[in-house]
Amino acid sequence: MMREFVFASGNENKVAEVEYKMGGAVKLHSLKSIGCNEDIPETGSTLEENARLKARYVWENYRVSCFADDTGLEVETLGGAPGVLSARYAGAHKNSNDNMSLLLANLSGKLNRRARFRTVICFIENGEEHLFEGSVSGTIVEVGRGSEGFGYDPIFQPDGFEKTFAEMTMEEKNNLSHRGRAIAALTQFLKQKRWIGGTFDEK
Repeated sequence: MMREFVFASGNENKVAEVEYKMGGAVKLHSLKSIGCNEDIPETGSTLEENARLKARYVWENYRVSCFADDTGLEVETLGGAPGVLSARYAGAHKNSNDNMSLLLANLSGKLNRRARFRTVICFIENGEEHLFEGSVSGTIVEVGRGSEGFGYDPIFQPDGFEKTFAEMTMEEKNNLSHRGRAIAALTQFLKQKRWIGGTFDEK
């Protein structure tokens, strides 16, 4: 019998994408599908804390097996910033272009432009928490390139590639995805626990 979990996201497309990444081994439900329409606060100071906050909220209020994720861009020379503030780096009411402009300004004159995208997942089963992580390293280019993707994709060039994430196709990016790697770690854990079966495509 296929196991069912709640993925703490209100974005149905994101839920479907993650379900696909898990190789059809599970059935995922969104927050909306369990009647959760609240805006779950993300007030943690780290990606781990935010993933825990979201997963704990679902578990404590709905008592269903669930997992939540949080993702950030961490720039080495900026002490890991923007990190947990990635989505609102330039301010709560700013957009991705504002965030990129501020980041590039803060890197002006810096020789070290190393960075990584990192995703942390918190999974809760019967009240027991487990953390999983995935990351991809690269550099911040000086001028944005490409029109695909979202967020900081135009200025992030993963190691071993001449393209930024925004110059890649969705399939190319998914093959490197930090979220995909975190999902792979979660899926392997579930298979080891024999909570799910089937195959898993790490892409």
